[in-house]
Amino acid sequence: MKAGFIGLGIMGRPMAKNLLRAGVEVFCADLNREAVADVTAAGGREASFAEIGSTCPVIITMVPDGNIVKSILFGENGVVSTIRPGALVCDMSSVMPAESQYCYEKLKEKGVGFVDAPVSGGEAGAVEGTLAIMCGGDREDFDAMKPYFDILGKSALLIGPSGSGATAKLANQMIVNNTIAVVSEAFVFAAKAGADPEKVYHAIRGGLAGSAVLDAKIPMILERNFKPGGPIRINHKDIKNCVNAAHAVDVPVPYTAQLYEILQTLKIHGRMNDDHGGIVRYFEKLADCEVRRPE
Repeated sequence: MKAGFIGLGIMGRPMAKNLLRAGVEVFCADLNREAVADVTAAGGREASFAEIGSTCPVIITMVPDGNIVKSILFGENGVVSTIRPGALVCDMSSVMPAESQYCYEKLKEKGVGFVDAPVSGGEAGAVEGTLAIMCGGDREDFDAMKPYFDILGKSALLIGPSGSGATAKLANQMIVNNTIAVVSEAFVFAAKAGADPEKVYHAIRGGLAGSAVLDAKIPMILERNFKPGGPIRINHKDIKNCVNAAHAVDVPVPYTAQLYEILQTLKIHGRMNDDHGGIVRYFEKLADCEVRRPE
């Protein structure tokens, strides 16, 4: 197995290293020299976009947004400048469905397959190879990617045609980030009212209010640990995409629109590189109260 991997950020770097550990020959590229050095030290080979296009039958992109994906693929000396018919591109970034559909159509003209396959699971899931992978595209292309998905995640599902994976990821982001916001609001209330937030957490986690989000974020918040697994800057972009994609199909999203304004406020206050558990800081500022483990 051979693959190009472009984008060695918080998620992409451990994903590329998991492919290497599984015996995949990986050609990698990123602007971050330290990330490239780390992956090449693990056995990867550095290559330009054009070299990856000419060398690799499978090319995976994992970058911050759709404009970067299009630049990597279709820009001057990009992947498509050298790609061969029969190759397969898989974009695992979180982008707009229309951007995935654009890539699908443009690559089809070249005889190249395309799968949009964004992921959920954060940095921990990328490191452990337990990501949930949401896919859009043609069945034969999904099937060709499945051996790679089996290395990178615990589940991969073809949801429908091109853009379906991107749509599923936006729905996922709506649920995750709105849940973090509601959990944050509730725990700021509990803390300001004088209840021990850690005991509140243990009291409610086994009931209907329990969730993967609650278990992932409240321990971090109690420790005041906002080291990013899913940084606010990425979720800020994703939630903006959620609002725009929903409006494009005439779906009102009032909760998600309000959430975008919360994230915009955190941007203004310099919190973009905090983990998205840092959404709690917005509610803490309103209430003049911190959620933390008692001394």
